[in-house]
Amino acid sequence: MVKKLLFLLFPILCWSQMTPLSEQAKVSILTCGRGDELYTTFGHTAIRVQDTINQLDIVYNYGMFDFSTPNFYAKFVKGDLQYFVAACSFPDFLMEYQMTEREVIEQTLALPQPKVQELFETLNASLYSEDRYYTYKFIDRNCTTMVYEKINAILGKPLLKKVDDTSISYRQLLYPYFDNHFYFKLGINIIFGAKTDAKAEKMFLPIELLHSLNQTQWQGKSLVAAQKTWVKGQPLPMVSSFFNSIWLVVVVLLLIALSRKSYVYNAYWIVSGLLGTFLCIVGLYSQHEEVLWNYNALLFNPLFLLLPFIKKGALRSKLIIAGLVSLLLYGAFMFNKPHLLLMLPFIGTHLFMLRFMIRNERNQLLSSVE
Repeated sequence: MVKKLLFLLFPILCWSQMTPLSEQAKVSILTCGRGDELYTTFGHTAIRVQDTINQLDIVYNYGMFDFSTPNFYAKFVKGDLQYFVAACSFPDFLMEYQMTEREVIEQTLALPQPKVQELFETLNASLYSEDRYYTYKFIDRNCTTMVYEKINAILGKPLLKKVDDTSISYRQLLYPYFDNHFYFKLGINIIFGAKTDAKAEKMFLPIELLHSLNQTQWQGKSLVAAQKTWVKGQPLPMVSSFFNSIWLVVVVLLLIALSRKSYVYNAYWIVSGLLGTFLCIVGLYSQHEEVLWNYNALLFNPLFLLLPFIKKGALRSKLIIAGLVSLLLYGAFMFNKPHLLLMLPFIGTHLFMLRFMIRNERNQLLSSVE
C-alpha cells in the first residue's frame, strides 16, 4: 500500500522539487488521538504540506514499518527495526481516523514561504534517500521526535521543547495509557527497566508536541497561526471486566500459593525463573534502553529455575534464602514506584511460597534428626 501511494505521488513530488510552492503554501502538524488498539495507544504525529494554488495536499508519516521485514520480531526486541517515512494525500490520511473516530487536531505553523519550501524539499528528498529510514526507539526516536526534529532544523534552533510536567517519571507518564489493557500494562511494567523510572524530561508523545507547539514563540509571535479539529473523536470506553483486571491474577496466584503442592510450586518457579532469565538476556541483547537494568529480575529471579531440581540439602536452603533476600531488595526498589500495587500479588505469592518452603525444610530436618 505504501509503495502504491508513493508511486501515485511520485510525479507530484518530483514536480514540487523543481517548482516553488506558492505564497499560500502552509505547513501544519497533525496530532492524532489514541485508539483502542495497542499500536494506537499513544496517538500519532504527522506533517501536512498544503498548497491550494498548486493543488498539493500531502501528509508525511514517520510511523511506517514493514511486517515483511526478515526476523521482524527479533529486530523489534533487539531495537534495530527500521521505521520509515511515507507520503499520502491528506484526504486518505484523514479517512482512517474518521472511520475509527479518533481525534485529529491540526496546528498550522506561522512559517514564511521560504521555510515552507525548505521543509517541503527536505521531506521529499528524504522519501528517496537513506534518510527515509530511522531506527525506532520508544522514547528517543519515534514519529513525534522525528517531526519536531524536522521543525527545529527549519527554525534553525531547538525551539520546540517539552512544556509538560518533567517531575514525574516516564513510567508514571505512561501508566494511565494502559487503563483499558491490563495485561499490556502488566507486561510493559515487567519488561521496562530503570530508565523508565527517570524523570520524563524528553518530549516523545504526540500530545506533548501539541502542547509544546501551542506555547512556542518564534520571531516574536506564536509559532501556531491557527488550530483546527478535523475529527472530534470519541472518548475510549472504560473496560471493566474480571478477566481484564488484577483480580484474575490475584485469584490464580492464591490458588497456586494455597495449593502447597510441590509440582504446582515447581511449575511456577520454572516459569518465574524463565521470565527472569528472559529479562536478563533481553537487557544484554536489546538496544532499547528502556529494558536495561531491569530490577524485576529480582522478583522473577533466574535462580528459581534451580529450585525444582534440587530437592533438599544446604544448596536448596541457600537458594531459598537468596530468593528471600532478592525479594527484600526488590521491595526496597519498588517502595515509591507507581506499579507497586500491580506487582504486590507476585511479591506476596513469592514471600508465602518461600516461607512455606523454609518451614518444610525445617520440618524435614527435624524429622531426620528424630
